[in-house]
Amino acid sequence: MNLFVPRQSRLTITVAIMLGLSACDDASSDNQVTDQKTNIQAKQFLAEAEATLSQLSIEQNRAEWIYNNFITHDTAQLAAKVGEKRTATSVQFATQAALYNQTPLSKIEKRKLNILRSSLVLPAPLDPNKNAELAQINAELNGLYGKGKYCLKDGRCLTQPALSVIMAESKNPALLLEVWEGWRNIAKPMRPLFEREVALANEGAKDLGFKDLSVLWRSQYDMKPDDFSKELDRLWTQVKPLYDSLHCYVRGELNQEYGDTIAPANGPIPAHLLGNMWAQSWGNIYDAVAPADADPGYDITQLLREKDYSETKMVEQAENFFSSLGFAPLPETFWERSLFTQPADRDVVCHASAWDLDDLDDIRIKMCIQRDAEDFITIHHELGHNYYQRAYKNQPFIFKNSANDGFHEAIGDTVALSITPSYLQQIGLLETVPDASKDIGLLLRQALDKVAFLPFGLMIDQWRWKVFSGEITPEQYNQSWWELREKYQGVKSPVERNETDFDPGAKYHVPANVPYTRYFLAHILQFQFHRALCDMTQNTGPIHRCSIYGDKDAGAKLNTMLEMGQSQPWPEALAVVTGSQEMDANAVLEYFAPLQTWLNEQNKLANRQCGW
Repeated sequence: MNLFVPRQSRLTITVAIMLGLSACDDASSDNQVTDQKTNIQAKQFLAEAEATLSQLSIEQNRAEWIYNNFITHDTAQLAAKVGEKRTATSVQFATQAALYNQTPLSKIEKRKLNILRSSLVLPAPLDPNKNAELAQINAELNGLYGKGKYCLKDGRCLTQPALSVIMAESKNPALLLEVWEGWRNIAKPMRPLFEREVALANEGAKDLGFKDLSVLWRSQYDMKPDDFSKELDRLWTQVKPLYDSLHCYVRGELNQEYGDTIAPANGPIPAHLLGNMWAQSWGNIYDAVAPADADPGYDITQLLREKDYSETKMVEQAENFFSSLGFAPLPETFWERSLFTQPADRDVVCHASAWDLDDLDDIRIKMCIQRDAEDFITIHHELGHNYYQRAYKNQPFIFKNSANDGFHEAIGDTVALSITPSYLQQIGLLETVPDASKDIGLLLRQALDKVAFLPFGLMIDQWRWKVFSGEITPEQYNQSWWELREKYQGVKSPVERNETDFDPGAKYHVPANVPYTRYFLAHILQFQFHRALCDMTQNTGPIHRCSIYGDKDAGAKLNTMLEMGQSQPWPEALAVVTGSQEMDANAVLEYFAPLQTWLNEQNKLANRQCGW
């Protein structure tokens, strides 16, 4: 049908349309002006946030360094005060950052806003009184752990490092049980503090727009929180068959060592028998489970003592490794200001840690070094943090971090995978490199540390995320802890525990609020990095025999990734070294392939019923 419109009507419509377009133009112009103003405000906000947080970071780092090295009531108060200030400011900036979500900004600026909003580990509520309360609780929890001691029946009162030496060296199950139980007594007073801390931090997370603290923690990995959880499940599924083979073998060997009463041949392994205070790595029981013909002919702990390696010399050798890759030497201030040995005159937090006090060159480590193989490797790990910190020092403050927290943990461990017999020979610790027939022993020793750790590295945050979300209530803290340890590790408490206990608090990272999934990721990433870097060295042998020591091309490629900091999503940083944007646990399986074949053969020969 044709529609006729009279001329006057057509004129009216035309004028109306023109007026409407004019109004739209005015509205569009107003919107553009508003967008420009908001854009300018967002840029100014980011500049202010970075400058303020940079200064607060230095202030907090210095207060925390003093507190960790001189644990007193006063240093705890000072650390709590600056922590309270830093948290309040971070919460304020995180809240403001959320207001600019829809503002048209560059990709880099949007990334900075997202990091500001989601990078808090322990967000305080907006209420200043609750912020102060949270900071005080955090300081108290750290103090309870740092000052923790257990007095043995023989009268000796020992700190955690000394108790851990007993766990590593003793084969007396009664003494192991006493030490295991004794250290966990220090965590009991933490329970009400931790419960209140969770409530406050959850409130803070909700103030920032997150459902709970679990969602906030899982939002820091350049993917949706639930997708990240699925990614962890995928990686664990890849490596679980290898862990199951190792668990089955170790349980059988411990059964032969201790008998059915102490170490049953089936079911979970009692946690006090695995050579470590937390049963997180099992390398210290190598002698008890290694086959007679697998001895590689050397022991790094013994070699260090024979060659009279002091604590400082151990650090110097780790620095030498990074220097061989082309990294600049550590600054003189590192040697002047780091803590290498436990002081006799004061309480310190002995847990090994790496520090970057000024976000530039004042890098340090703090640890009570034991002259043994474990700490020789740990030093490489901590220096990995330091070299990473220095590599990204020229990034904007918000990007002064690793691509994700697993990357930061992986770098030093990637280097430590090159602590092979050939490397030990190159640095003069070992005279003769054992032949390939000794590889099973070497791989078993590695697996007892690396593979055994994987489920422990995964389960701690599985527990905390369920606590944060309310799936695990305070009345179930300890019960759920041991349920998850059995589920993932196949490890059980050697004695009955109840809800007067707080066994999670006996692990530093729980009272210190250090997210732990990073360590699981690091144990996947280090093998992926190692395989990729070994490919660059034209390595033709098995990757467990490859050392990148002295290869400056591999070092340059690694440094390129380190310098990126957190400026790009982690898949892009991963691709710089590996060529792939996906984390892949197949490198773990490739590294330990000869061992897994051997473990399965041994378990079959012994007619062991694997699983728990």
